[in-house]
Amino acid sequence: MTVKITLPYDNSYEIFIDELNELYFDRKVVIVTNPTVSGFHLEYLKSKIKAKELSVCTIPDGEEYKHMQTIEDILSHCFTQRLDRKSLLVAFGGGVIGDMTGFAASIYQRGIDFVQIPTTLLAQVDASVGGKTGINNKFGKNLVGAFHQPIAVYINPSFLKTLPKREFGAGVAEIVKMAVTFNKDFFEWLEQNDLTKDENIRTAILKSVQTKANVVSQDEKELGIRAALNYGHTFGHVIENETNYDTYLHGEAVGIGMCMANALAVKLGFMSENEALRVKKLLESYDIPTTYKIKDIEDFYEHFFLDKKSLNNKIKFILPVGLGDCKITNEVTKDDVITILKGF
Repeated sequence: MTVKITLPYDNSYEIFIDELNELYFDRKVVIVTNPTVSGFHLEYLKSKIKAKELSVCTIPDGEEYKHMQTIEDILSHCFTQRLDRKSLLVAFGGGVIGDMTGFAASIYQRGIDFVQIPTTLLAQVDASVGGKTGINNKFGKNLVGAFHQPIAVYINPSFLKTLPKREFGAGVAEIVKMAVTFNKDFFEWLEQNDLTKDENIRTAILKSVQTKANVVSQDEKELGIRAALNYGHTFGHVIENETNYDTYLHGEAVGIGMCMANALAVKLGFMSENEALRVKKLLESYDIPTTYKIKDIEDFYEHFFLDKKSLNNKIKFILPVGLGDCKITNEVTKDDVITILKGF
């Protein structure tokens, strides 16, 4: 199965969903991965890649290492291996690996190619597609980075067999996000089909990638419709920052964030209570958390202004309109938001 992202300036590329074929690169290649992924799958990947020279850069596993020092470590490996502007990085892991590898590729000698080979469900359905790269800092999530598209994405659903249950659920949260914002039929299909079954997860990956590819093809730099893919993230990023990125997986924080966004949508009349409940039940069926205890409501609210989507001191919220549609608005009053936060 192949999905194409069509972009200007010859940035278009294909997303391949299947078992990996042999990959031939007539250049130096560095695989960037972490100990967890390499323990399961590195020898398999190395057997599939044919390159002029091949080396492996292993960085620590976890969102808490998604910072500039790790980027320096990747760049140091690239310089030590004498990579040039024709060389290639391979992001082999989850969303953290993909974001950091892509960012390193975007700044090494002013930009080199990279490919995505995502091994987590969240990365396969969302993070590996669309060219967003970056790192976190003390002010928030992904606030330092670049749009740098991969030259290809290779999605092998077989990698998911070694994925822990929590990580699988975190990926399901991003699948639900796509369905709620863009595709009611897909949401209803998700209610009826168990994603732990191989044929169902392949279908869900394909539908999610098609959805994201369509959106990114229309709006690569997130100037309009692509912002809708951040449904649940405005709230979720604050939760991740408050908990120092070590309590919730990204998808888990997004699941809670979707429930917060839904509560706001219900209050504003965009969504019925029953629709919000259906989303909550679907998330909970995969053990995705849907509740959170806010310690300081005013401080939580102030964190919204560090969100990349906020402009002119106005917070941009992505709110569902029923199931299958959404509204991007910066006209929500502080009082309405505070009322919702008090419910958490």
